[in-house]
Amino acid sequence: MSEPASISLGIASRYARALFDLAAEGGALQALEADVDALEAALAASADLREVITSPVLTREDQGRAIAAVAAKLNFSELTVHTLALMAQKRRLFTLPQLVLDLRARIADAKGEVTAEVASAVALTAEQSAQLAEVLQTTVGKTVKLKTTVDEALIGGLVVKVGSKMIDTSIRSKLAALQNAMKEVG
Repeated sequence: MSEPASISLGIASRYARALFDLAAEGGALQALEADVDALEAALAASADLREVITSPVLTREDQGRAIAAVAAKLNFSELTVHTLALMAQKRRLFTLPQLVLDLRARIADAKGEVTAEVASAVALTAEQSAQLAEVLQTTVGKTVKLKTTVDEALIGGLVVKVGSKMIDTSIRSKLAALQNAMKEVG
């Protein structure tokens, strides 16, 4: 990991820990989760917002007003509003994407959930997703949320990542293994 990325991650982690602990103490984890969902969606949808949080040209006050307007529009909880205002004052808004990831992980851990990243050659049906989540839940021992993507290059099968474990049942990987075995033979 590069040094600037490591620094950003450290900053985001400290704010996330403080915000999560305060929300947990106040019984506001559900509100925090809603705020995290809305903030993540806003960051994904708005290039202007991403520009505002990373722009070195904007003053602290400009960033503060912009993030306050976003927080008001998205109806964030008071705790999140104050945290974002503090981050703007300290010029730490550039860490918001890492903050969202850290908070999401903390909330999932508190709820006893784990996220499985699933790549498939075609979109999974609701029934297939439910069956996969059930199988993973019995394997992992926690509630599993699926984050699915479609990767046509897989040809068929799935690639499932849960934490540090990866299960690759894709046709692409089987063909690559076969190709490697054929190289060794001849």
